[in-house]
Amino acid sequence: MNAGWVLLGVLLAGPALAEEFSQRRTVTATAFNSLPGQGHGEDHSLAAWGDTLVPGMKAIAVSRDLLAAGLDYGTAVKIEGLEGTWYVRDKMHARWRNKIDVYLGEDREEALQWGRRKVEIRY
Repeated sequence: MNAGWVLLGVLLAGPALAEEFSQRRTVTATAFNSLPGQGHGEDHSLAAWGDTLVPGMKAIAVSRDLLAAGLDYGTAVKIEGLEGTWYVRDKMHARWRNKIDVYLGEDREEALQWGRRKVEIRY
């Protein structure tokens, strides 16, 4: 592929990527695992929209009020304090408000260390 075409593609993608994370919000963030006793039902790796959560996935669950705020299924999210881009793959019980739950595979200790904190997210 010609280097000029690659550069053109990068230039064209730049504004779209900037727009992708133009919204900001401070939320309460906790962490969860796909271990027995966490989540609803018998298959603790099955998310609300039918995705199977696999350790290493960068997935989050969102409180249902955040769905209307644009954090819908598949939305890409940057989370303060975490590297990479995370994706909305699950939704939480209706009792929660302004909250995300970060999926940390099967590492219970890592989830406990994360605890509960306020973070800024961009989406």
